[in-house]
Order: sequence, then C-alpha cells, then structure tokens
Amino acid sequence: MEDRILEHYLEEFQHGLDVDAAEAESLFDALIGSEDQKLLAETLGAWNTKGTTEDEVFAFASVMRGRMKRIESSHDTFTDIVGTGGSSSKTFNVSTAAAFVIAGAGLPVAKHGNRAATSSSGSADALSLLGIKVDIDPMEAELHLNEYGLCFMFAPRFHSFSPTLAAARRSLGRPTIFNNLGPLCNPASAPHTVIGVSDKHLLESTANVLLRLGAKQSWVVYGENGLDEIALKGTTLVAEIRDEKAELLEITAADFGVYTLGKDLPSKCSAEESAKMIESVLRNEVKGRDAERLVLINAAAAIHVAGLATDLTEAYAVAETSIRNGSALQKLNDLRGVSTK
Repeated sequence: MEDRILEHYLEEFQHGLDVDAAEAESLFDALIGSEDQKLLAETLGAWNTKGTTEDEVFAFASVMRGRMKRIESSHDTFTDIVGTGGSSSKTFNVSTAAAFVIAGAGLPVAKHGNRAATSSSGSADALSLLGIKVDIDPMEAELHLNEYGLCFMFAPRFHSFSPTLAAARRSLGRPTIFNNLGPLCNPASAPHTVIGVSDKHLLESTANVLLRLGAKQSWVVYGENGLDEIALKGTTLVAEIRDEKAELLEITAADFGVYTLGKDLPSKCSAEESAKMIESVLRNEVKGRDAERLVLINAAAAIHVAGLATDLTEAYAVAETSIRNGSALQKLNDLRGVSTK
C-alpha cells in the first residue's frame, strides 16, 4: 500500500502537482512506512525538484506535531535554536554551541535535533562526541530541561521516522522537506525559536508556517552565501515573527557590534572537528576569534528574540558574559554529568 501511494505521488510531483492538505497524512504514512529506499529517494527528489509549497509544509508539520511525543516545560520563557542543514557554506555546529551559551545566560533551551542527513555533522553527532548521551527517553529530556535549563531532544525519540527513510534522505545528499519540518516541530513547543534556512526561498514560507502554527516572537534567518544561521560576513535576511505577523529585515554582524572580515572561520568541519571547536569556544580558548563571534551573534539573536535584551548589542554582551564567566561551559558539564549517571 505504501509503495503504491509513493508511486502515485512520484508521478504527481513529476507533473508539478502539489499535495492536497487532506492527503498529507496518507503520504506521510507512506513515507515513514515504506521499506523501498530507492522509491523513497526518488519521491523526495521529485518533490524537491517541483518545490515544496507553504501549504504542504504547514500540512505536514501539523501532522508531525499532532503525533509527536511531547515534553512539558516548567519555564514560561524558553527557546530553540536550530538550522535546517544543507548549507553550502557550513562551518561547524554553531547552533549547538550557541545553545550552551544561551542556557548559560539564563534562557532555557529545548534543543531539538538529529544526526546528520545532508551535512557532515548533525547536532546529535557533535553532542555524542562531547560525551553527552543524546538517545534518551522523553521524560529524561524533560527532567534535564526543567532541572538544568537545557535539554537535547533526539528527533527519532519523538517522531516516528524509519531507518529506511533516513537512509533515503542520506542517499540524496541534499535537503528535503524533512529538513524544514524538524525545526518546526519542537516537542517542547518552544515559544521562541531561531531557525536557520539554507535556501532564501524558504525564508518567508517557513516564517509563515511558524506563524500559522501559533509561534510567538521568533526569527527565521538566511545568511549570505547559503548559511543556515546568522552570518558573520555579509548580510543576513531575517523574517521576524512579532505581533502575529511576519516582517522582513536585513542585519549584519555590525548590528551586534562586531566588525570582522570573517576570514578566520573553519569550514566544513567533521563531527569530531565540530565537537572540538564547540568545546574550545565554551572553554574561552578562542576568545575574540571568528568562531567565537559566530556563536555569539547567533546566541545573541535568540536572547534578543526571547526578550532578555533590548537590542542586539546588549544581547551580544549577555552571550559573551555566559562564556567568560564559565556558565556556558557549566551547562555542557551538566549534561555530561547526567550522561554518566
């Protein structure tokens, strides 16, 4: 049954037709239920070629959110910071590093992520190498969020994805609709989020889907040259959700009080290199270097979006203090500690 549905939609996508909202659930079931990796890859590839629409993303996000396992936060204000992956200018796991900085600054973080599907290092890959157990029960993740102000929610624990679908996504080697869906389906329903997209054509549609899903003040960002985070060099486009509407903005690192040519950044780091860089940032070992600045501007954005700072320069100072006083490193050690119990 699943394969017949996929064959139908493969043909539909090849003819440029969209998925009707009423049919989203049956296609979703076929995608997570099929054992035919080749057919899955062909269907996802044809969907990419056609292009996903805002209505399709909203319909599938609604299905995923309706089915996902959830955790409850004791915090009124908390956030997530996440990239969709597939960036053509990937550096290291910046949003993962930023999560520790944000939490160290006193803003709880419900971090949602997975292993790499379209890049060399996913958040779960880097965290595992940092000594953190990522594949934990949702109740344990909830405990971490409420006790330590930081948790990692490993996507396969919260969403019904199959290993075959994961393999099909990896075989494509480029982003699919699932890259976009994951950040929209935070199991803790974080009221604030900073989502990075690697395709500027997804900027407004992603923000509109977030708005339709009931998000409070949040940012969707696209960095110059295809970076799925706020860029240190050049312009970053922002779709800001505020007061139940989305507005387009442009920012640069100078808005955070940072001036650099951005020539000191690592590029295309492996999971091992990314983990090492994250720890170096948190240990104050790259003070004033571009890698730290990149983490700080992204952490500052989340701090500002959640209302903990009046502007971006103040938010940057708050984030910097989190590293300098050891609070960000303590958050890393907190999760390491519970991983060894």
